[in-house]
Amino acid sequence: MNKNKLRTIFSCLQTANPFPTTELVYSSTFELLVAVILSAQATDVSVNRACAGLFKVANTPEGTLALGPAGLKRHIRQIGLYNSKAENILRTCRILKDSYGSVVPGDRVALESLPGVGRKTANVILNIAFGQPVIAVDTHIFRVCNRTGIAPGKNVREVETSLDRKVPDAFKLHAHHWLILHGRYTCTARKPHCADCVIYTYCEWRDKKIYAGT
Repeated sequence: MNKNKLRTIFSCLQTANPFPTTELVYSSTFELLVAVILSAQATDVSVNRACAGLFKVANTPEGTLALGPAGLKRHIRQIGLYNSKAENILRTCRILKDSYGSVVPGDRVALESLPGVGRKTANVILNIAFGQPVIAVDTHIFRVCNRTGIAPGKNVREVETSLDRKVPDAFKLHAHHWLILHGRYTCTARKPHCADCVIYTYCEWRDKKIYAGT
């Protein structure tokens, strides 16, 4: 896909949604970090539901550590893999308290050293909390980029590298949110809504006419 088409695609996404943002509900960088850790293999809706109660009683590393494993698990037990996630969150809280003054660090190496924080989670935090123009690739973005031809790749790292190289700088800050929301609500896995797609004209998916009804 050439640069002119890519610029047009992101211009269309920007026009449709000028100020995209995460659907996770949070009020601090620490709350965002906890929510993103919980969101692995879980929906934002379920994470928001769990965090609404959790953050009322514990929204700092110290407060979360005070809950202990049993207390934390009571709040997040409806989330998939909650046992391992609770363990990672508590270990992360301990590191934040002991090594970072209970402040979430704003660099990749420090973030990825935290339990439960991989490259994708680190990119989300860097992008949303610290305003860095990095793109976190999840299953939605991986699908959209391969299906449309925006940035094909065999794995998420290849897609991320391709996006970083190809997305015009003017669009990089919000590219993550445009693509994930497009994959979540329009370019869905089983039945994409091509008839309602704002980038239909520029999409290079060979089956798009079938789903657009043309």
